[in-house]
This record gives sequence, structure tokens and C-alpha cells, in this order.
Amino acid sequence: MNRRHARACVPKRRGRPPMVGSIRALVLRLVRENPSWGYRRVHGELATLGITVALSTVWEILKRDGIDPAPERTSTTWADFLRSQAEALLACDFIETVTLDGRRQYILAVIDHATRRVRVLGTTAHPTATGSPRPSGTW
Repeated sequence: MNRRHARACVPKRRGRPPMVGSIRALVLRLVRENPSWGYRRVHGELATLGITVALSTVWEILKRDGIDPAPERTSTTWADFLRSQAEALLACDFIETVTLDGRRQYILAVIDHATRRVRVLGTTAHPTATGSPRPSGTW
């Protein structure tokens, strides 16, 4: 009788609950997209997103996948940064040119890094807010 009762009281699972696959995938994605982040930063970002996970769990995920601690990983290059942020980056340039008849024109252009397209937003002979010429030598 005692043995039967003891067997019924044993919990079905022992130890920690299994890690949800989506959290593991999110941790790996955060580290892949932000190579300078360590496990503490990733843990903080998960907390910001409302995902409760232990700091040691994040460390274990990175260790299991063979991802080195942040200082030992390669640093982010400018090209890597541009690639990761290309959809959100725009570069503006203000160009001065001389037309065939000798007049100066000022062009405002934007370069969309994601599509690598240059878009001309406008041209003017007088680059001021009102469009009227300013006194010479000042902008």
C-alpha cells in the first residue's frame, strides 16, 4: 500500500521546464544582429520585451551554440552596421552645380541605402527657407 501511494505522489517531470524554442531563436537572432551584445544585454532586452528568462539560461543558450562572449567576438564593422540598418538609413546631400548657361543650382538629394536609389527632392537657385537670395557670404 505504501509503495503504490509513493509512486502516485512522484511528479511527472523533474527539474526545470524545457526552454521554449521561440525564446532560444530570439536570443540567437539578437546576438547575430548585435554582435557586440553580451548575455547580460540580451537578457535586459528580453526583459524589456516582457519575456521572463533567467540570465543563466541566456548564457547557456549562447554556450550551447558555441557563441563566444561578446568581447571575444569580432567587432561590428561599418559595412556590417550599414547592412543591418539599410532599410532604415537615408543619406542626404546638398549639391551645388553650374548649369550650361552659367547659373548656379542647388540640389537636395537623398540616397536610400536599402534600394541604393538617389532621389532628387528639389532644386533651387536660392537655397533659403523663403527662396529669396541672402546677402553674399552667409548661409
